[in-house]
Amino acid sequence: MKICKYGIILNGLRKEDLEFVREKRNAKEALSSEETHIEITPEMQLEWFESVDNFENFYYIIEYKGVRIGMLNNKKVDWTARTSESSLFLWDDSFTGTIVPSLAALCLIEIGFYYLNWNVCYIRVHSDNPKAVKNAESLGYELTEGKESVENHLYYLTRELFETNAQTILMEAKAFVESEYNDGYLLLEPSDYESGIAQKIETFFTENGINLHRKGKAGSRMYFR
Repeated sequence: MKICKYGIILNGLRKEDLEFVREKRNAKEALSSEETHIEITPEMQLEWFESVDNFENFYYIIEYKGVRIGMLNNKKVDWTARTSESSLFLWDDSFTGTIVPSLAALCLIEIGFYYLNWNVCYIRVHSDNPKAVKNAESLGYELTEGKESVENHLYYLTRELFETNAQTILMEAKAFVESEYNDGYLLLEPSDYESGIAQKIETFFTENGINLHRKGKAGSRMYFR
């Protein structure tokens, strides 16, 4: 699965990506907490992947200008209530404080609201990360009344909040719009049909009266508005 817009590609995490992700996670963890760092083994990484490889959790590798710079997840997916929760991790700190993380988040938000008619998107932000808080607020997120912990704050976003409060970041993002399929696209690949997630999404479209343009592409299907 791929989600593409604003010069960003969100590539659905595959088993063959695990070693690359493990190396990035270990390197990042070693830099941030040398005293408590625990080396992630291939077995640990595989066990984690198998625990989240389902229709309720989705992980994407963020690709920008051909470089894989981080990971974005969409978990606790409730297909009935149309809600989910996301978090974003950057392996390359040079993109911290730039528009790139917001562009990646926009890709996922717009798929949720404009392709799946999602009701609420949630995001978790650490209070000691002011840049992440600022990015969340620029996307229209608002803090929920309850906080699970002092450090771990839960923000929520509806389509109305997004369209009302995210105008500035959307204007900035226009400079990154791809020349082809300006509204971006969702690509369901052959591996998605093998796993069944493609059928899950397409059935969801049909059952909820969601009409999108569709284009076949070498055993894949591209959906766009």
